[in-house]
Amino acid sequence: MREFTLGIEEEFQTIDPVTRELRSHMSKLVDGGQIVLQERVKAEMHQAVVEVGTNICHNIHEARQEVTFLRREIMEMADKQNLLIASAGTHPFSDWQAQLITPNERYDRLIEEMRDVARSNLIFGMHVHVGIASRNEGIKIMNAVRYFLPHIYALSTNSPFWCGRNTGFKSYRSKVFDKFPRTGIPDYFSSATEYDEYIALLVKTGCIDNGKKIWWDIRLHPFFDTIEFRICDVPMRVDETICLAAIMQALVAKIYKLQHQNLNFQPYRRVLIAENKWRAARYGIEGKLIDFGKQEEVPTHDLIMELLDFIDDVVDDLGSRHECQYVEQILKNGTGADRQLAVFNETHDLKAVVDYIVQETSFGVR
Repeated sequence: MREFTLGIEEEFQTIDPVTRELRSHMSKLVDGGQIVLQERVKAEMHQAVVEVGTNICHNIHEARQEVTFLRREIMEMADKQNLLIASAGTHPFSDWQAQLITPNERYDRLIEEMRDVARSNLIFGMHVHVGIASRNEGIKIMNAVRYFLPHIYALSTNSPFWCGRNTGFKSYRSKVFDKFPRTGIPDYFSSATEYDEYIALLVKTGCIDNGKKIWWDIRLHPFFDTIEFRICDVPMRVDETICLAAIMQALVAKIYKLQHQNLNFQPYRRVLIAENKWRAARYGIEGKLIDFGKQEEVPTHDLIMELLDFIDDVVDDLGSRHECQYVEQILKNGTGADRQLAVFNETHDLKAVVDYIVQETSFGVR
C-alpha cells in the first residue's frame, strides 16, 4: 500500500488556574512558542485559543510523537505564563462576550462580515489531513468517506456545556459552528473540476476570497494535496486524537483500495448523512444512527464496530491496528463529553469539570 501521510491540528483553551475561566494570553504564548516551534503554533481569532499543528507525518507513530511533543511544549510554555492548557470542544462556563479578539487584519475582516456569528465562535476542534496523490483521486475518496463522518464525530464528542449550561448535546460545538456559512456535510461532487468551479464561482461573486473559507466537515484542502477532516471536537487525551486520526487515515486508504479494485462504495446524499450527524451531536456514542442500507436505526456502538471491520484489511499495512483498536476503550469509558458529564453529575461544579479536562489533557504527555 502507498503512503498516506498525516498532519494533525489541535486547538486548545488557555485557562486561568485560579478562576478556571478562559484567559487571553495576549499572544505571549504564541510569540514565545514560535521561537521553538515556528509554524507549528499559531494564534486564533480569540486570544484564549492556541493552535498547534504537526509536521507532515509518514505514519501514525510519527503522528503520536508529534502530537505528544506539541502538547508537552505548549503546556510548559503556558506554565511559564501562569496558564493551564485544556482540550475540549467548548469551555464549560466562560462567556464568549468576555473574550478578547486577536489583532489581525484577517480576523477584523471576518468580524466585519459576520459580526456576532464570528465573535461567538469560541470553539475548539481537531483537523486531520491525509495525503492524496491528486485532487481527482481526493474528490472520489471524499464523496465516499462522507458517510462515515457521523461515526467519527460521535467518537470525538467533547463539548456538552456552553456558557454554564448543560446543553443536552454531547457536542454543542457543532451547533455553534453551524451559524457560519459553508459548514456541515458537503455535497457530492462528480469531479475535482466541478469542485474547483464551485469555489471559483464563490470567489468571483465575492462570497469568499479563497478556498480556506470552505468550512465543511471534510474538504479538499485548497493549497495542499490532502483531504482535511474537520468534523471532530478536539479530544481530551492524546490516545483519543491518535485513534481518530488513525481511523481517518485507514478510511482514506480503504476507499482508495476499493477504487483501484474497480469496486464502488455506495454514495449517500448529504441530507441523509446530515441526519446521522445531528444524532451524533445530540447523543454521541450512546444513541442510534441510521443504517441507510438496512433503512433502520442501529445502535451507534454497533455501527462503529462495523466501521472497524470495514477498515480491518488496511490497518496492518498502515501499522495502525493498535491505534484503531483504542476505539474499544472509548466505547467502554465514554467520550470526553460522557466523562465531563460524569464529573459534573458527581460534583455539580463546573470548575471541577475544568480541572478534570486539564488533567486529562496532560494524560500520557508528562
